[in-house]
Amino acid sequence: MGKASRKKRQSTAGQPQTRAARAPFVARPFEGLADETDWVAMREILPAATATVTVTVPEGTQVAGVDVPAGEREVTLVTVLPAAMPAVHRDTGEVLVALQSRTSSGDASRDVAQSILTALVSEPGSSVNSVRPATADTPRLQDLLAEGQRLEVAVHQDFGFWISGDATQEQQAALEQMNDTAVPMERVEGAPSAYWCHMSGRSYVRWILGEDEDTAVDALARLAAQGQHTFGEGTEMLGAFRACGLVVPVIEVPVDTAAADHAPALAELQARYEKALASQEELTPEERRARNGLVSRQVTLR
Repeated sequence: MGKASRKKRQSTAGQPQTRAARAPFVARPFEGLADETDWVAMREILPAATATVTVTVPEGTQVAGVDVPAGEREVTLVTVLPAAMPAVHRDTGEVLVALQSRTSSGDASRDVAQSILTALVSEPGSSVNSVRPATADTPRLQDLLAEGQRLEVAVHQDFGFWISGDATQEQQAALEQMNDTAVPMERVEGAPSAYWCHMSGRSYVRWILGEDEDTAVDALARLAAQGQHTFGEGTEMLGAFRACGLVVPVIEVPVDTAAADHAPALAELQARYEKALASQEELTPEERRARNGLVSRQVTLR
């Protein structure tokens, strides 16, 4: 019997343990969620913002081998948390999850979902300092959120949402330090997701487009070839970010103007853009040149 046991151990020694497959890369991780452009804004553009969502955890869901209680839970999404923590489970039961924490897989949707599930099984009053990498078995946000659930983003001018109740001197000092570096940012009405910001003595509007990159750039090229891609005199499109599979044009505006000042011009630009999207014509040589210029001035975030 002893020899048989040794043979069995020897026959299984060195065999790889069963592991979940790596999470597949997803170029547009928030596609299919309502308000995709604002998900991208919270993930890549906004310095200080919050939004509350309700997640529904299916029966049998686990994270790091621990069962996650099934059912509905309210979660507060935030842009960032102190010390780049992925999540916090406050002693009040409130769960805060950072969208701008480090990505560990090729799918930001799974990464955020993994942070949510990890926070839900953590003890109240604790901080989640690390999260295991998401795998192909990790649910996506699209699996946890009801179809059509809106993302109501609240933009903040400081990071006061970090602290609940009495803050220690250390926490207050960290908060004040972060507040000193906060970039002023406000939503601009007139488009689904556009945000004014002021930094380094200059002001900009970041306009997040909800179509796939090629489609969005083609439409912008049609406008650029006609000189119709800005807010008009005194404004300039400097280039664009590429973020989570979407294009984010950056328009410089006069420094002495406020976010609300640009709402009418943005609404007109949004209308021109939507008209350009509907065009089925091949790009003209002028539009192709404009397109090449736009592509050369794109910067990929992350």
